[in-house]
Amino acid sequence: MNGPIEGGDLAARLWLMAAHHEHAHSEWEDEVEEKQGSVRISPQVLATIARLTILSVPGVAQLHHDLSSDVDRLFRGKGGGGGVSIDIVDDAVVVDLSIVAKRDVNLYELGREIQAQVSRAIKDMVGMPVLAVNVHIADVSPATED
Repeated sequence: MNGPIEGGDLAARLWLMAAHHEHAHSEWEDEVEEKQGSVRISPQVLATIARLTILSVPGVAQLHHDLSSDVDRLFRGKGGGGGVSIDIVDDAVVVDLSIVAKRDVNLYELGREIQAQVSRAIKDMVGMPVLAVNVHIADVSPATED
């Protein structure tokens, strides 16, 4: 057991040592869990997840950029920008977003679909509960000429 120890070798050696000593095994597990460290996810990452999800929903033309909400975001330290604002309240996510919808889309159904997809994406990718997804439909895109 002398020489350099690589990641997989170390884990295998520790497992073998712990397997011979039942009591040592339970103490070792506790020490490993304590030394794992922490995982922190930036609100900006949550905003990116929300932004990409929103833009993939049929009926969304684009995100709506509101200068006043961007200024508010800077002063309050909220993650987001560009039509998406993220706030963390009691370890749960609150998403405020502003979009421009495509023409000939049921706006209520679009808003509900955005809420469902953004909530699911954050829960699935990050594991954090979503307290609210507030959808603001700021405008409807004008007709495009073909």
